Amino acid sequence: MKRLLPATLLATGLLLAPLTQAATLLNVSYDVMRDFYKDYNAAFQQHWQAEGGKPLQIQMSHGGSSKQARAVIDGLAADVITMNMATDINALADNGGLVPKDWAERLPNHSAPFTSATVFIVRKGNPKGLKDWPDLLKDGVQVVVPNPKTSGNGRYTYLSAWGYVLEKGGDEKAAKDFVGKLFKQAPVLDTGGRAATTTFIQNQIGDVLVTFENEAEMIAREFGRGSFEVVYPSVSAEAEPPVAVVDKVVDKKGTRKEAEAYLKYLWSDEAQRIAANNYLRPRNPAILAEFADRFPKVTFFNVVKTFGDWPVIQSTHFKDGGVFDQIYVAQ
Repeated sequence: MKRLLPATLLATGLLLAPLTQAATLLNVSYDVMRDFYKDYNAAFQQHWQAEGGKPLQIQMSHGGSSKQARAVIDGLAADVITMNMATDINALADNGGLVPKDWAERLPNHSAPFTSATVFIVRKGNPKGLKDWPDLLKDGVQVVVPNPKTSGNGRYTYLSAWGYVLEKGGDEKAAKDFVGKLFKQAPVLDTGGRAATTTFIQNQIGDVLVTFENEAEMIAREFGRGSFEVVYPSVSAEAEPPVAVVDKVVDKKGTRKEAEAYLKYLWSDEAQRIAANNYLRPRNPAILAEFADRFPKVTFFNVVKTFGDWPVIQSTHFKDGGVFDQIYVAQ
């Protein structure tokens, strides 16, 4: 009997290991959300276990949003996908039915737990005097912005500039010409927002970085606050970064309960305050008011009301051969 005991214990340990091993969630996200999810994941894990949930590991993947969506379509097993615009999650519905067509209706606010504005990051002292969108078209101004074909950050820049012209009374032709000139000012188009930040801050290329306002805070934390200034243009598209459970993955892995709880908690008071601390505008109006000092008032326009539904926007402006390709190749 004694000689059998170790083998018996080993067998028992092997049987119990899968039962005690922590479940794992993979959140495939976009470039500039590293700091937020670092803070949020820790808070959610504490909340989850306080509610009686079993130990849970959360893994992250960051990159240009459209590249990230393509990776999931190609097989990256994301339990949840947290993007910066709806087109990238729609792509999962259109390619393999990884999410349902009505994914945006499963959570409040069309599944977007916070909002953001597009801002200009300029060199200390703003030597080129860049205050609004037309200033970016001045001779000699280099604009650093990621590629709208691979980055939602880049798409919001494109749409914000286009919307600025319309808000000022211009027509579609004037807007197309304006955006075309803007992208001619770009010395390079990086694939994502973080890469564009590296180009501007570390490689010292360009006079202005166009990005989300929460990226400005990330730059300050990582590189210090003395080397740049933040300029809010007069008009910005209201960025609404959406989230979704990837149904085919969670149903295969058995992680739907965890994944749904993980996204639902984004609307909790705790998560909304974490968002505000990372310079993402909370949906909760009371919490937004608590942090009013860090969120300047901006003239926002609604993207869908201005341009049409996201599938129309994607098809018209960003698909191969669309308006962006026409104005950028024309260089």
